[in-house]
Amino acid sequence: QVQLVESGGGLVQAGGSLRLSCAASGRTFNSYVMGWFRQAPGKEREFVAAISWSGSRTSYADSVKGRFTISRDNAKNTMYLQMNSLKPEDTAVYYCAADPNYSYNFKTYDYWGQGTQVTVSS
Repeated sequence: QVQLVESGGGLVQAGGSLRLSCAASGRTFNSYVMGWFRQAPGKEREFVAAISWSGSRTSYADSVKGRFTISRDNAKNTMYLQMNSLKPEDTAVYYCAADPNYSYNFKTYDYWGQGTQVTVSS
């Protein structure tokens, strides 16, 4: 089992940057694929990015490709999401999640953090 805690959210102007972190407990962090998802009010939770166990494979939603970068440091049990060129439509609660298998579908992820709010003003 793994417990996840996100941090780094906040209020930023359009065009700005934020870096989210997801700290994981447990000694099996590198056994999990890690993902970032987000949910805006009234909308379904959506895939943002995923990273494989070693970090060698990454995937992004089309809406964030070229602006967001996912990474992980297995020695620190931490995953990151660097968000650049932020847009108002990026406003959402961002969640990190862990799963043994590589997936873009939030329904398959077993473990979730509590979420961190990201608000981008125009």
